[in-house]
Amino acid sequence: MNNLQIFAASSAGAGGSGYFIIMIVLMFVVMYFTMIRPGKKQQNQRQEMLKGMKKGDDVVTIGGLHAKIDSIDDAAGTVVLDADGIYLTFNRSAIRTVTAAKAAVTPDENTEAATETTETTVDKEAAVDDDTKATTDAADKHDDDSADDSDQK
Repeated sequence: MNNLQIFAASSAGAGGSGYFIIMIVLMFVVMYFTMIRPGKKQQNQRQEMLKGMKKGDDVVTIGGLHAKIDSIDDAAGTVVLDADGIYLTFNRSAIRTVTAAKAAVTPDENTEAATETTETTVDKEAAVDDDTKATTDAADKHDDDSADDSDQK
């Protein structure tokens, strides 16, 4: 009982309440830097992303729809999306991510890339055919040896 009275008397003093106030202030400071500040930073990044949208950009909505921006109405806060020929109108807040439109590839670069891909594919197929043939020949030889051994017995 004496311990309880001593504890109550020490916390009732000015030092106990000052310590309590410092702890509360410290909790608010920690909460600000761990929760509120990062949330504000994310919100600002999202606002910049939505402001930077332009016609032709690829977007993903909060529902998972992948489409291209057809038009933007800043006054109404809406975006018209082209999803393979189907035009849908969404609020700007329904856009989850925005990816800038891809740069056009010149015909020369496209032809060279296709040629490299074809050559690589043909080389791989030839290597697979050689490996298959070698494996098949080895299996046939093993089978012939097994048949000769069984005939001798």
